[in-house]
Amino acid sequence: MQVAYQTDIGQRRASNQDAVGAYVNQSGAHLLLVADGMGGHQGGDVASSLTVANLSHLFVQTTLTDINDLQAWLHHALYQENRQIYQLSQENEQLRGMGTTIVAIIVYGNRYIVAHVGDSRAYCMHQQHLVRLTQDHSLVNALIQQGDLSPQEAKDFPQRNVITRSLGVDRTVDIDFNIYSLQPHDLLLLCSDGLTNMVSDDQLALVLQSNASLHDKVQQLVKMANAAGGPDNITALLAAPDEENDQ
Repeated sequence: MQVAYQTDIGQRRASNQDAVGAYVNQSGAHLLLVADGMGGHQGGDVASSLTVANLSHLFVQTTLTDINDLQAWLHHALYQENRQIYQLSQENEQLRGMGTTIVAIIVYGNRYIVAHVGDSRAYCMHQQHLVRLTQDHSLVNALIQQGDLSPQEAKDFPQRNVITRSLGVDRTVDIDFNIYSLQPHDLLLLCSDGLTNMVSDDQLALVLQSNASLHDKVQQLVKMANAAGGPDNITALLAAPDEENDQ
């Protein structure tokens, strides 16, 4: 796969609590990760960076290729990581209450797994149409789904940053999984809410539809979020099949 990513502190935060990475296992399967930490003095940074570091360390040692086996591995790894973060937060008062969102994609051949907890997102640009692959685990999204809040009202909702699921905050965690087919010209985007809160899906689509390189597209997305105010850390990762050598 062709992969490019960037993480940025944004305009208003004192530190960057996002973490991002792309990794390959012994059989050529790819793991893509974006995590957005929260809580504690540096708890968010600890939770997100530990999650990416631990998952990648375990993944690169595997030889799995079967999509169901890869999903089972990812489910177990995320569940174990949740327990480790929770235990660490209980043992260290300065890290009490820390947690992280996680959006993870494993690609092997022409299929890929999407797993997520929280409001970091995954998208696929398929046949010039942007498809959102995840639903935010957030209070505002729950209210929209229930019909109690419109998407327009959600933009100014006072509690729009409240998430309803995260990794490491509770002893157990509920993880959403889906499996999709990957087409030759598809383009995958993983990102934190520092991007999607500032850049609309229509704006994302325009950038992803362009003929720029993956690296340039990632840079453009981060610049757009910063230009819109950049109140949060911003992270974006783009991945495309090898056929897209210039994408």
